[in-house]
Amino acid sequence: MSREDMFHPFARVLHWLMAIAILAMLFIGAGMVSTLSTKHTWLLAIHKPLGITIFVLALIRLGFRLTHPAPPLPADLPVWQKLAAHGSHVMLYALMIAMPLIGWGMLSAGDYPVTLGAGIRLPQILPANPALFAWLREAHRYLAWLFFLTFLAHMGAALMHGLIRRDGVLRSMTGGRQLD
Repeated sequence: MSREDMFHPFARVLHWLMAIAILAMLFIGAGMVSTLSTKHTWLLAIHKPLGITIFVLALIRLGFRLTHPAPPLPADLPVWQKLAAHGSHVMLYALMIAMPLIGWGMLSAGDYPVTLGAGIRLPQILPANPALFAWLREAHRYLAWLFFLTFLAHMGAALMHGLIRRDGVLRSMTGGRQLD
């Protein structure tokens, strides 16, 4: 593969780091809302700083992506698949930025602190408002499901490109390694 067919190494590192963080976040969030045990507090203590980390990394990644475009998709890829690929990437970037902001706003509206550990506390971004808290909580929950489904679709498409089409799309993000 040529350099033009590969993602920049920094983009690849961010991609895989964020993939791990997002997958962990989705499972931590699901575990957090399904338990009332002492694990809830522990999971919440991980969820908040991980969400802010994902938000910061997403902004860095978006800025880098705007200055370092993705390699072109295969010329023989059907138009609907190209549109789906671009749409899913827009959706992933939107969710990587919106989910942490909605979570932060939700906690602010609920008058809960957003702590990152080591005594670091983020400012409230919305006024305390129980109705807004309830609305944002529901939005956060439904968008988490959308995020999970979009993540699964993205993984499925990557595997299709790597295992079935073998067209270099997956290789462009794995650093040139082909799945067998």
